[in-house]
Amino acid sequence: MDDYPYILHHGGADGVTGSCHRLQLAPDRALLVDCGLFQGQDANDQGGEGQGGEGRGVFEQHRVRFPVEDVLALVVTHVHIDHIGRLPYLLAAGYKGPLLCSVPSAKLLPLVIEDALKIGFTRDRSLIERFLEEVESRLVALDYRTWHTLVDDERHRLRVRLQRAGHILGSAYVEVESEEIGSHDRQSGKTQRTVFSGDLGAPHAPLLPAPRSPHRADVLVLESTYGDRLHENRRQRRSRLKAAIDQALEDGGTVVIPAFSIGRTQELLYELEGLIHAARDQRWRELEIVVDSPLAARFTRVYRELKPWWDAEAHRRLRSGRHPLDFDNLYTVESHEEHQRSVDYLATSHRPAVVIAASGMVSGGRVVNYLKRMLPDPRHAVLFIGYQGAGTPGRDIQRHGPRGGWVALDGERIEIRARVATVSGYSAHADRQDLLNFIKRMRHPPREVRLVHGEPDAKRSLKAAIEAWAEGAGHPLRVVAGYKKPPDS
Repeated sequence: MDDYPYILHHGGADGVTGSCHRLQLAPDRALLVDCGLFQGQDANDQGGEGQGGEGRGVFEQHRVRFPVEDVLALVVTHVHIDHIGRLPYLLAAGYKGPLLCSVPSAKLLPLVIEDALKIGFTRDRSLIERFLEEVESRLVALDYRTWHTLVDDERHRLRVRLQRAGHILGSAYVEVESEEIGSHDRQSGKTQRTVFSGDLGAPHAPLLPAPRSPHRADVLVLESTYGDRLHENRRQRRSRLKAAIDQALEDGGTVVIPAFSIGRTQELLYELEGLIHAARDQRWRELEIVVDSPLAARFTRVYRELKPWWDAEAHRRLRSGRHPLDFDNLYTVESHEEHQRSVDYLATSHRPAVVIAASGMVSGGRVVNYLKRMLPDPRHAVLFIGYQGAGTPGRDIQRHGPRGGWVALDGERIEIRARVATVSGYSAHADRQDLLNFIKRMRHPPREVRLVHGEPDAKRSLKAAIEAWAEGAGHPLRVVAGYKKPPDS
């Protein structure tokens, strides 16, 4: 591997979580893009089980085994846990460099890391505060569409630029321009433009402008989460969301929506505010929207502070006097006692409601308590609006629920009699056509595409679509979808 630069993957190459990608410029110089937690089946594949207890198992799953002394910088595409959750482990392994991200992500990242520390490391407040101080001292907030130079010496010129990715607030794809300087003439060096997509959002998502393709890429590292399917359009998904809630109004039940605290929760609130605003049915006007997640409530407050990064449609709502993330029907549940009362009340009363609670894949968090009580009752419904990874309870409910199956939650077998539905259009990820368009709309498309962050079927489908387009366009292009695991990864 002495033909520099080259790319290695320390996560996210053979699964959908744990994204971590290395651009190796020289034996002693590298750039890291993301460093995320493994979840579901991806976590099990990391050898964390059977390592001498649950705590040690979690540590073994996420321990950073790759070298960090050569890493010039970590670039964070966005603050979802499967893209930044291994940051504490990275710093524990000795990483000393900066953390580059967008301006909105710099506001959100400490909140995510604080939550990750409480779950995976410690609840000692003084230790958490010290770690957060360390993280915030390393953060370098970059404006979108602006080049940032990391190295410019006799060996290399390296600069990065963030562009809006439309996935969650602050999300970015990363353009990296690397030049190996020639020994006699700077112009004799080799320049490469590498683009790391991070997670690309679907067009017409609430709150966020759609991503625009870069002008050029020589090598593209592209996510493929939904590479084998097409999403419903916004009108269809809003109609399906409304239909699920209409049924709850008829049945006197609760619609439980597992959602990640950042991104999906805020977009759902935006859509629900729109449905309530347009409703003529008095029951809709009185419908309670419950956000049961202290972390989601904190993120929503920060989202309100970050209005300058909202899209044009959201700003039109604001100018008309509406408050899409702070409306009358919205209730937030903070304490554990309030949470228990909310679960008991909604499980036993016949008052319709919508509950948005983490985690998005039902792998833990407060949503589990709602589902343990409500899945056995046909009055209630579970609505999935995001990707459910293999090996997660969310995937099991999504797969077995429509057939009246069961799911294991907290070690209990829970029968599924509630209605189970999926609205794919609210996924934060681009679908197959969106991903293909990201390539097609480049003025100078890449010569190589490396597919990451997807299950095998999704990669195969997207690979075939890209190759068919490239052949028809007469554009020579290599698509890589399978990877050998790097040593010490």
